[in-house]
This record gives sequence, C-alpha cells and structure tokens, in this order.
Amino acid sequence: MSGDLVIQIGQEALMVVLIVSAPMLGLGLTVGLMVSVFQATTSIQEQTLAFIPKIIAVFVAILIFGPWMLSLMTEFCMGIFVNLPARIS
Repeated sequence: MSGDLVIQIGQEALMVVLIVSAPMLGLGLTVGLMVSVFQATTSIQEQTLAFIPKIIAVFVAILIFGPWMLSLMTEFCMGIFVNLPARIS
C-alpha cells in the first residue's frame, strides 16, 4: 500500500464526512441565523434561546436525512472493504 493510496482514501473519507455533515450544519446555521435576527429585532438577549432551536433543528435533520447519510457511509465502507485486497497488493 503506497502513500498515495493512503492519501486518496483519506481524501475520500473527508469528502464523505463533509457531505454527510452538510445537512445538519446547514440547517443548524439557518436556524441560528433566524434566531439571531429574532433576538436582534426584539432585543431579547436570552442565552438559552439560541441553543434549543438549533438542537431541535439538528435532530430534525438527522431524522430526515438519516437514511441517506447511512447509505452514503455504508457505500463508502463497502467500497473500502471490497477493494482492499486489490489495493494492498
């Protein structure tokens, strides 16, 4: 197994991680921005108000995108294990 192959597998793994985490991060960012705008317009400066909607949004994203994320990670892992004998030699 050469160093180039290890770097390629690492790059593929990082891309899968970025793609899988994007829906949760995007939804959390959007909800956080909306809460911040709401807090700025109403002058409510409650610290816990920012966290609860973001946590709920991330859980909703996991419920909605969970099967897709699981299939993407499973496909990546199966590709690693199936091609492992060819990559080692």
